Amino acid sequence: MSRMLSKLDGLPAGLRQWLTSKMLGRVVPMVGTAGLRFEEVSSQRVVVHIRNRKPVQNHIQGVHAAAMALLAETATGFCVGMNLPDDKLPLIKTLKVNYLKRAQGDMKAVAQLRPEQVEQILTLDKGEVTVPVQITDSTGAEPIQCEMVWAWVPKQRKA
Repeated sequence: MSRMLSKLDGLPAGLRQWLTSKMLGRVVPMVGTAGLRFEEVSSQRVVVHIRNRKPVQNHIQGVHAAAMALLAETATGFCVGMNLPDDKLPLIKTLKVNYLKRAQGDMKAVAQLRPEQVEQILTLDKGEVTVPVQITDSTGAEPIQCEMVWAWVPKQRKA
């Protein structure tokens, strides 16, 4: 995935973000359907936004709970995916979301890996990692807290 995105490195920031969002929305179709937008994608940090718009709203005109979980899952998953060798497959193992308060407006997820976590992903044949993620709304509040555990396995099963 990092090789694919590196082709965009020389482009202006706005165009690079738009193309990154389009490309990653094709890798994971649900990401494109929900209209998630990638602000930053690197081997250690991924920042993703979702606008509070009608297709992703709940009955009280806020971002739907499932869309909030998708936002967290996407940021953490791409954080892992940016480090996985091509012969490995990322799999969500645990998705835990605590809804603490009503969210206001648009939302942002920031997922980050520590250097030792990146090293594990790069070197172990299979394993798992808890990826920290912070979800904020347009007021800067954290309406949800998440714990995302990602595993990786070889794409081809050994006979």
